[in-house]
Amino acid sequence: MTITRLAALGREEPKLLALAQRLLAVAESGLPSMLLPGGEAFAFTLAGRQAPDGSWTLERRGTSTRYAAITALGVRFLPEDRQRAVLGGRTAQEFTGLLVESLPAVANLGDAALIAWAAAETGHPKLSDAVARVEALDEDGRPQYTVEAAWVLSALAAARGTVDVERRFSAARDRLLRARIGDSPLFPHATGPGLLPWYRAHVGCFADQTYPLQALARAHASGDGDGDPQALAAAEACAARICALQGDGGQWWWHYDARTGGVVEGYPVYSVHQHAMAPTALFDLADAGGTDFGASVRTGLAWMTDVPELAEHPERKEPLILDGLGATWRKVYRGDPKKAVRAARGLGTRIAPSLRLKPLDRVYRPLSVDRECRPYEFGWMLYAWQGGRI
Repeated sequence: MTITRLAALGREEPKLLALAQRLLAVAESGLPSMLLPGGEAFAFTLAGRQAPDGSWTLERRGTSTRYAAITALGVRFLPEDRQRAVLGGRTAQEFTGLLVESLPAVANLGDAALIAWAAAETGHPKLSDAVARVEALDEDGRPQYTVEAAWVLSALAAARGTVDVERRFSAARDRLLRARIGDSPLFPHATGPGLLPWYRAHVGCFADQTYPLQALARAHASGDGDGDPQALAAAEACAARICALQGDGGQWWWHYDARTGGVVEGYPVYSVHQHAMAPTALFDLADAGGTDFGASVRTGLAWMTDVPELAEHPERKEPLILDGLGATWRKVYRGDPKKAVRAARGLGTRIAPSLRLKPLDRVYRPLSVDRECRPYEFGWMLYAWQGGRI
């Protein structure tokens, strides 16, 4: 018997079901305001500004192709009328069609991979064109950023039953597995040397863990017979490690040492990691036959309304979910100038992996809130909680 992810959440922790439903309502109400005039593209971000009377205004800034593709991936799980309400009158497939048509001008591999993934998942008839653009941008033997390499594998796994992608699929799968350093279960920021300075090459962010583990789980699930046990084992090991390192308050930490499997720097704590990206990856792992890390997902979700960093300082406490605005604030961070703590710890752990520089925690406390909201946060939220079965 299979049940929806929301039903499973309600069975395990009913209070968190109400929170998840609240967040999904915020996502559906907020995404239309992120759609740019004409309804063919999404803003990069909405920035919040508070007036002296306490009221808020949101300003759209920039444009993001990848955020539009992620939004399509999530919105496709909604009924058609609600898809059209979010996407300016279009279904997820129709909106994906706009992205596919834009591909000749897309030069970023990650953007192209996400469009191809959305084309595969929405059943778009020009999927082969989207896959061809990914192939054109993904030069053989060239290192890529880990997140983008993971999106390539997820896209090819989704396209596998419709388009002949086996050669590229195998290469993308092998590239991710080779990217790990030694016996560490975690992933660095790039799949090979040349993209990062020496002092940064050992550091991987949270996205560098969730997207590969998701892609490898999906690669396993996309195969015939026994699937790909090696890919599943790698996804399992990565998931187990980030769950073991999860903070006491449910925090998914930001930067890791890909050599040792330890945390380099915890902050910022991003809302999207708590309510969307970790659930997305860990649910896809469970769907592929891997371990159910639902307890870690639930602990992370609870952080959204029980933020220990702010609870200790009532004068700084503010909600991260703004129902009336259709927004969730982006992160809680240290407010350190030029991200000094991250830089210091990155360099320090390069020289001495166990170096923590703990005095920095007393000087730079995580009490600042980044009042922005981005479309992909809601796209992945819809993907995580509306899609799949467990």
